[in-house]
Amino acid sequence: MAQIALIMGSVYGAAQTLADTIQQVLHDKGHTTIYNASALVSDVHDVDACLIITSTTGQGDLPSNLEGFYFGARDTMPLQNQKPFGVIALGDSSYQTFCGAGEKMEELFYELQGMAPVPMLKIDACETLEPESLALPWLENWLATVNLK
Repeated sequence: MAQIALIMGSVYGAAQTLADTIQQVLHDKGHTTIYNASALVSDVHDVDACLIITSTTGQGDLPSNLEGFYFGARDTMPLQNQKPFGVIALGDSSYQTFCGAGEKMEELFYELQGMAPVPMLKIDACETLEPESLALPWLENWLATVNLK
């Protein structure tokens, strides 16, 4: 099966809880994961795909535990050559910068020539109390579309 990097950015823990759940689902399906509370650029070098799960803080900013990865990837990560990636962004639609961190991560991976087979999932905390209710069906679709072996 595939090796998938889980890149997580969390402020209050919701994105981390969701990433933990997704990691378990991926393991149950036979995939291996690389998952650290503070992702490293080296985490994505030899994986088959990347999943980014992040909340947004401030004015569309990245959570502090994701900043190092973002700036390191922007400055040093090699082109991804159509490596599949997916983004699950958590946010609050009452802010103009709704899911801004997810949008930054998506833009970064596009700039690095990654391939997103399905659109980014934006989960609104104002409407969805349990992000898993939207994220797990999205994950199933992402896995089927990426068709990782």
